[in-house]
Amino acid sequence: MITSSPKLTSKSRRGQPLTGKVRIPGDKSISHRALILAGMAIGTSKISGLLEGTDVLATMRAMQALGAHIEKHDNGDWHVTGVGPMGLSSPAEALDFGNAGTGVRLVMGLVAGAAIGARFTGDTSLSARPMERILTPLRAMGAQAQATNGCLPIKIEPAALTSATITPNIASAQVKSAILLAALGVAGTTTVREKTATRSHSESMMRLMGADIRVEETDGYREVSLHNETGPTCLKAMDIEVPGDPSSAAFPLVAALTVPGSDLVLENIMLNRQRDGLIRALRAMGGDIAVANERQASGETIGDLRVRHSALTAVNVAADAAPDMIDEFPAFAVAAAAAEGTSHMAGLAELRVKESDRLAAIEAGLKANGVAVEAGEDWLRITGGPIAGGVKVQTHHDHRIAMAFLCLGLIADKPVTVDDRTMIATSFPEFFELMADLGAQID
Repeated sequence: MITSSPKLTSKSRRGQPLTGKVRIPGDKSISHRALILAGMAIGTSKISGLLEGTDVLATMRAMQALGAHIEKHDNGDWHVTGVGPMGLSSPAEALDFGNAGTGVRLVMGLVAGAAIGARFTGDTSLSARPMERILTPLRAMGAQAQATNGCLPIKIEPAALTSATITPNIASAQVKSAILLAALGVAGTTTVREKTATRSHSESMMRLMGADIRVEETDGYREVSLHNETGPTCLKAMDIEVPGDPSSAAFPLVAALTVPGSDLVLENIMLNRQRDGLIRALRAMGGDIAVANERQASGETIGDLRVRHSALTAVNVAADAAPDMIDEFPAFAVAAAAAEGTSHMAGLAELRVKESDRLAAIEAGLKANGVAVEAGEDWLRITGGPIAGGVKVQTHHDHRIAMAFLCLGLIADKPVTVDDRTMIATSFPEFFELMADLGAQID
């Protein structure tokens, strides 16, 4: 079991405008999937721009324990030599994912489909997050899995799976990806029926590596199918360029929009249509965000964002728009607090089961800083106005809550302190250095 690091506080305050040009670390979602799929492929894949946060490194260690050969070269690229179809082996020790929710959920699907056994563990935070959303569809395919009150630790026993058509009861790219990863080892056609489309990273990368992935719109559902008529899918190694993470970019982006005089460029940001909800919402508020050098890389659209300080006005974010920015609501809450008027956000139930109860954490943190805010089971209402600051915010071991309130401190009347900065390394290890380079007063 990975133990928690000692808490280290951090404080932010008003200062100079944010200016400059920076490159955001690699996308966390893509990084997890690149390691997993390259580890299943035939041949050696080269991964450039891999996020080296603690969550992704936990997935890397898990894939090594399952049999993949992974090494980092001097130029920063990672080389992954895969085991080929059904080449995974049962690990001798439990797979400890720390706080990596994406990693553990995807690898559970991979292990189930490979007909091997493994035990999955994590830290205290991860062990409190719901896992039945993954296990229920896997069991429908024939997986043998034992959980602890629906949470980690979880043990998956070797079992032969069968193809299936599954309609998840929640909109989740992690659930969809776990099913598709399990289906790699299954003959026949496995279909995931989504009422609300979720991030397409898994199916896009699988298709590039040779999987027969088909997407259809049928009776109001998006159906993602893996066709595998002759047996396990044979993935082919490829070079993968990991674009900059839009969820990490959210923090300097919102900071630049809200700190007077700011003008900065964020390079190489992924612009996937199911990941750009924050950009669309901020533009609707009047945010000055321009895209340049738009291009394609490894199946994803990427571009450079120029962001300038803007006078923001309140907007409503409908429930059907929430999945496209679900990880960015902590940052968006800062923009709403700085905007004129009252912003309403719906469809946020998933925020209750992230690294923390993010709805509760956002509400409590904003109230402590003098911002008018209300929250319901799945909604949030924020009225912009003066931000008092001068308080210590409880982060609940959540990296995005910590970064959001450090950004809030850049526009508050008095400095804002977060009770713990250590977990920011899970997704954005360069956060403090990058923000300092832009001119932010954070220590």
